[in-house]
Amino acid sequence: MTPPSRRAILGGGAMLALAATPLAGQVTAQDEVIELWPGPPPGSRGTTITRSIEQKGRDPAHPDRWVRGIARPLLVVRRPTRPNGSAVLLMPGGGYGFLSYDNEGEEQAKWLNARGITAFILMYRLPAEGWDGRGDVPLQDAQRAMRTIRAGAQRFAIRPDRIAVLGFSAGGHLAGSLATRHAERVYSPIDATDRLSARPDLAGLIYPVISLDAPFTHGGSRDNLLGKDAPAAALRARSVERRVDAATPPVFLVHAADDDLVPVANSIAMFDAMRTAKRPVAMHVFEDGGHGFGTRLPATQSASAWPNLFVTFATRQGILPGGPT
Repeated sequence: MTPPSRRAILGGGAMLALAATPLAGQVTAQDEVIELWPGPPPGSRGTTITRSIEQKGRDPAHPDRWVRGIARPLLVVRRPTRPNGSAVLLMPGGGYGFLSYDNEGEEQAKWLNARGITAFILMYRLPAEGWDGRGDVPLQDAQRAMRTIRAGAQRFAIRPDRIAVLGFSAGGHLAGSLATRHAERVYSPIDATDRLSARPDLAGLIYPVISLDAPFTHGGSRDNLLGKDAPAAALRARSVERRVDAATPPVFLVHAADDDLVPVANSIAMFDAMRTAKRPVAMHVFEDGGHGFGTRLPATQSASAWPNLFVTFATRQGILPGGPT
């Protein structure tokens, strides 16, 4: 769900440990990775799922890898030199058909780390790759990821009440789903980690897919998540704007008016739902930027300002140091 100029990456690891060897030839032995599930993930059919990594970028200084074939979902940990106690769970986009690892994972972790924020890149499963209950597979990983981060708060030098989620495109749909469906039971608890809350303390949704049943939905994300001709009830249940309630955390929205892949109407629908529910929300709609811009826009384009605006909002909401506590 992005232009063919962006997205990709990795493989497995060891629970709360350092990878002993590079993963899929893309992660160094020093990378800290966390496997989400101690055994087969929920919905496993025992299907053979093979890693596929596609390099889309032509600039060696700015790799643009798209990843498919995620048999073992995991977190890639990116720690800042001087952690400030806050953390962000990153969810790359890709229309639920691949993950844009560099553009919406690694590059986001860099600017977060520069601000003292610990970053966790979520390599979540793709629903059409052979899982039962495909419509909830990404959310299962997202809930488990948030609980895993919270369980390891002391190890990661973060506060368990200062963990945000930041999602892009279809990853924005997943982040929004986590923000609105964090308490919904989508898998059977397996250990003490699953007794912890999966609610993010703030959700940043960047050019997100929001609705799956409105005319302005992104058809590719919808079909990859639920399959073609999904029943109307399933579409409504997974339309993020329909799930906003009093427990939804503060939401930060970014979109470009000229996005011709995921219409800005998605962010507007979420903004309206948050306002109706009287929940904290900020929305920034920029004149230009298109879709999938990540943090790659030149300063001459207005949407390049969004990371600083996110920091301002998160600080005001008390998720970053300096704001209310």
